[in-house]
Amino acid sequence: MKPLDRIYETCRAAPRHILLPEGEDPRIQAAAVRAVADGLARITLLGDPARVRPALAALGAAPDAVAVIDPDHAPDLDLLAAECHRLRAAKGVTIEQARDLVRDPLVQAALRVRLGQADGTVGGAVATTADTVRAALQFIGRAPGITTVSSFFLMLSCAKDAPIKGGMIFADCGLVITPTAAELADIARASAASARALLDEAPRVALLSFSTAGSAEHESLGRIRTGLAQLRATDPDLEVDGEIQFDAALDDAIRARKAPGSRLTGRPNVFVFPDLASGNIGYKIAQRLGGLTAIGPVLQGLAKPANDLSRGCTADEVLAVIAVTAMQAMAAAPAG
Repeated sequence: MKPLDRIYETCRAAPRHILLPEGEDPRIQAAAVRAVADGLARITLLGDPARVRPALAALGAAPDAVAVIDPDHAPDLDLLAAECHRLRAAKGVTIEQARDLVRDPLVQAALRVRLGQADGTVGGAVATTADTVRAALQFIGRAPGITTVSSFFLMLSCAKDAPIKGGMIFADCGLVITPTAAELADIARASAASARALLDEAPRVALLSFSTAGSAEHESLGRIRTGLAQLRATDPDLEVDGEIQFDAALDDAIRARKAPGSRLTGRPNVFVFPDLASGNIGYKIAQRLGGLTAIGPVLQGLAKPANDLSRGCTADEVLAVIAVTAMQAMAAAPAG
């Protein structure tokens, strides 16, 4: 079964409640109707009901199949404002400012997830990544024990003529610009957990670089080597190696020549890039030239799921991120 089909099948078994703050966008509306019709999730849209409900009806949605909340006139705005003020008062936010802030759909969606009214939220079809991530960090926050919130793309290679088929995690391609050794270890650890949850596979992690097993020397390699040492100390059962070039990680024969002592027992399903530039470039090359499907950026390390979309996304891509968000919620907690 293709990885995305398996994710959809898992979602149907226990649908989660996902909030979509950009409810007036046609792509979001189309994905919401499909998610509900396919049994993937329960959906609430934030937006003006006078605009949203007729659009949903035109898409064939049954009345009230998709819930709609007007972010400007919701009956619980005082409750949301009180929570917003509690969280941001130390930063100088007054209760009056909090009342204005909670009318921002991204902020309101994050607060509702924090308060347990939904299991996760997906935004970014209209808003920038910076605004989407900021709302998640400020109003959902990090999971207990997490110091680094990072992102990944779920990369799917499913074409008939693809030389390698299956799913992979590419991290971090959207958030941490120049990770320290400790942050690289955090990203690798979180990405391994994401691989277990989304791919249903034991993670095999490659810390990528331009060097393999000490074939080069440069100050940038120190971060990777230290990060690897930290990972092996804290997670001795995790199958991880680095620094390693992409070809050596991917190909068993090349790895046997370049890194005969590698602990990788097969092709990695998690690729951790040394910095945001290489990660972002790498996933886009794989997507545009290699024909892989890229789902994300998906955030990891938050207390509850909140994910970003590309502003150029399609309804199909929104649907996939809804499903991934629901899977993250399943891994984190019971249904809300």
